[in-house]
Amino acid sequence: MFGSLKQNPVALGLGGLALLVLLSMSISIVPETKQAIISSYGQPLRVVNPYKPNQQFGDTWAGLTFRIPFVEQIQWVDKRVLSVSMQPQEVQSTDRRRLRVDAFARFRIVKPAKMYQAIRTEEALKAQLQTILESRLRNELGKRSFETLLSAERGAVMDNIQASLDREARKYGAQIIDVRIKRTDLPEGQSLQSAYQRMQSAQQQQAIAIDAEGQKEAQIIRAEADAKAAQIYAQSYGKDADFYDFYRSMQSYRRTFQQDSQNGDGNTTVVLSTDNDYLRNFRDGR
Repeated sequence: MFGSLKQNPVALGLGGLALLVLLSMSISIVPETKQAIISSYGQPLRVVNPYKPNQQFGDTWAGLTFRIPFVEQIQWVDKRVLSVSMQPQEVQSTDRRRLRVDAFARFRIVKPAKMYQAIRTEEALKAQLQTILESRLRNELGKRSFETLLSAERGAVMDNIQASLDREARKYGAQIIDVRIKRTDLPEGQSLQSAYQRMQSAQQQQAIAIDAEGQKEAQIIRAEADAKAAQIYAQSYGKDADFYDFYRSMQSYRRTFQQDSQNGDGNTTVVLSTDNDYLRNFRDGR
């Protein structure tokens, strides 16, 4: 047999070529940045070089892998952090103002076998995550006011969107790492200056309402304090009328003389009759 092959170099070449094809179909090199899904008739059998948290570069299962030709297929899945961008969307806030938003999400495929069973390919996963991101962004931003979408509170809104998107991504074997808004613009025909003027007007109205509420509360507190003071004065008068009369007179003297002394050089002059009732506490040595 071997002698006949030696005599027929064409057959020998074809046999060698067939052997190389079988070897190429049986042996694959898995790079550090890829995960290899080995499947058979649509069912995943094993994953070569799977993602593991905190795994150092070079300390992986990358390298040669073997599979049965024609029976087992290999599919590559990226092991690195991937990104998906959404198309710019017009979002309407709770106060019926519109804002044009452009956002993106970064994710990683952490369970490639689950992804393969749920949606098959990496491209299909990106398209699915893009659709979910657009939906979650519209729903979450639609619950906020126009001022919130332009303020620092937008960070908390993005955290909510990330958590919601991550719950959906887990169904496809992916993990959402970050969600961010790239830019926010007003729709065509709307001026940013007019938007700021509306925001300023709304803030001024809110400030007026808060000031009016504060004045109302202050009046209530003063009225309650005056009523309490009157009650205390009445109780004091009932216990010792002479002391109450003396205390009130001293308060009146202090306010009168202190006010006059602040307007002059510190001396106070009061011209009254000696039998004036206002100075009764100064008579007879009292």
